[in-house]
Amino acid sequence: MSEHVHVRINQGLGVTENGELLEHSSCRCGATWTKTYRVREEDSE
Repeated sequence: MSEHVHVRINQGLGVTENGELLEHSSCRCGATWTKTYRVREEDSE
């Protein structure tokens, strides 16, 4: 019996209206993920 392991392939980056960074990933099986990163105020320009 084989076991599937998700391999996250980067599909791109984006920015929300609130200035958060979005990372879009997917697996060849069709699963998708979106991860949001909050930017600290002192680091933003």
